[in-house]
Amino acid sequence: MFDNEDLHEDGSPATQESSEVVMRHTNSSGTELLNVFSNHSQWEPQATSPSLAQTGNVTSERPILSGPIAAMLSMTLGILSNTVALLILANAYARLRRRSKAFLLFASSLVATDFVGHVIPGSIVMRLYLSGGVPSEEYNRSDPLCQFLGGSMVFFGLCPLFLGCAMAAERCLGVTKPLLHASLVTTARTKLSLSVIWLAALCVALLPCFQLGSYTYQYPGTWCFIKVLEHTERADVAFVMLFSGLGLASLAVAFICNTISGLTLVLARMRKKPCNRRSTQSHDIEMVVQLLGIMVTSCICWSPLLIVGLITVKQSYHHSVGDDLATYKTLMITAVRIASWNQILDPWVYILLRRSVLQRISFITKRQRDLKESTFRCWEIHSFPSIEKNPVSRV
Repeated sequence: MFDNEDLHEDGSPATQESSEVVMRHTNSSGTELLNVFSNHSQWEPQATSPSLAQTGNVTSERPILSGPIAAMLSMTLGILSNTVALLILANAYARLRRRSKAFLLFASSLVATDFVGHVIPGSIVMRLYLSGGVPSEEYNRSDPLCQFLGGSMVFFGLCPLFLGCAMAAERCLGVTKPLLHASLVTTARTKLSLSVIWLAALCVALLPCFQLGSYTYQYPGTWCFIKVLEHTERADVAFVMLFSGLGLASLAVAFICNTISGLTLVLARMRKKPCNRRSTQSHDIEMVVQLLGIMVTSCICWSPLLIVGLITVKQSYHHSVGDDLATYKTLMITAVRIASWNQILDPWVYILLRRSVLQRISFITKRQRDLKESTFRCWEIHSFPSIEKNPVSRV
């Protein structure tokens, strides 16, 4: 019966050992499958076998416990920061003169938009976290909640960028052409500009309602955004290019306007304008410094999402993602988390970069410097007495 089979040294047939190995492999695979489909807590990571992870049949994309805690802390910090900034801007709007009220109206609108944009999407994301998230196989489903969350993220993402650009342009006009600024920039026109900005962002966010792009759930199933991965179409590519293009263009215009304003103020200070212009330049410097803070914050927070979105949708449309799908998912979730911090950091620009705060910091720094200089002089005098004043030392 075993004439044509190889025998081990002890004379036992090799086929018997192979059968036992196959049975053990089958039992272990069955145990792994049962473990994969067993009931896990939604806050515990799901362990999968390496073979299953390689084939992609089972993925672990459930949110962990730290997700809702971080979301709750972020929402609380954003609400407190924006509330304090709104109170500061309201006080400044009531006491400053007319030429600064357009800037303060833009700034108050920016903080108010950040506040609403932090609460509405944050509460929906918190709800998805607490429900365990959406399974990966249902990412492409279209439901009203996902459409609303995706539209909210696009709307509240574009509004701060548009407002920062408008504020930079307004200050550039005020610094370079003050007379033209006084005749053109009025409270009514400022409110009209705000309405146009909000309407433009809303129109872009509603494009998927006209089949120009789509919103889908994103990894790990707790947020929605423009479809950038898996089965992307030409409309999705155009939508991402529009969103990222408008955002990057706003940052570029703000950078140019702020650079012109800053150089103009530096040149004016070097030329030593008359004393009656010092107060005006002081207000201009304060506002330009705040604009620079807003621009730097927006660039750091939004550039990763705008650039990564473009790269990801391009790779997905050309079917070049391949085995890097998990990497692109991680990049997207990291970029959107960085972008969410823009709504937290923007208020601190107005909280920390106020003229009163900067003056106090300058006063404390100058006082400490003077104290160090006086201490060093006293130490130098007492430690090295003059030889001429000490006759004993001549002997």
